[in-house]
Amino acid sequence: MASEADLLARCRRGEADAWDELFDLHYAAAGRFIFQLSPDFSREDTEEICQEVFLSVIKNLESFEGGCQFQTWLFRIAVNKSRDFREKRLAAKRGGAQVTISLQAENPETGLTPDPPDPLPAPDELAMNAEQLAQVRESLDQLDGPCREIVELRYLGDLSYEELGATLNLNPKTVSSRLSRCLDRLEEIAKKTFLRDKPGVLPSN
Repeated sequence: MASEADLLARCRRGEADAWDELFDLHYAAAGRFIFQLSPDFSREDTEEICQEVFLSVIKNLESFEGGCQFQTWLFRIAVNKSRDFREKRLAAKRGGAQVTISLQAENPETGLTPDPPDPLPAPDELAMNAEQLAQVRESLDQLDGPCREIVELRYLGDLSYEELGATLNLNPKTVSSRLSRCLDRLEEIAKKTFLRDKPGVLPSN
């Protein structure tokens, strides 16, 4: 079987079947990752963001120099595109505009629809945890950009410290210290968020 480096080289040469192969390898994983980034992402949202991610991959593959795994680079693009999508939707809501939903996402014949539920909790578990997920998401949104990115990649993208270092151009010690600092900050924000939503309830140690 050809290595991923060979596959990427074929994509750069413009071989259509190589692009198909690359999408087959990574599209579903990217969809699952995006689906986990926000509790309010629907299947349609996930599909729309996923398409944006792979359009970005097509446009920017030349800039990928192989300093990390391709999927690590892909997940970083997914984090950015998901953030853009959420910010655009929030701006639309603030402006009273109608939110546009992709009507193509439900097409079962594309073969590109991700299947998010597979590695995720069952729908009843998701519903049960929706409030907590929303609170965690709200807390994450209050972190500065670098902190939010490293936490999302580590815990939603499941990247190792080495992969984080390669993706963010940081040495392992810096990754460790930044992640620790960011998690402390996230904990402070989350406590305030949880207490605000449940007055009179104190977090237990």
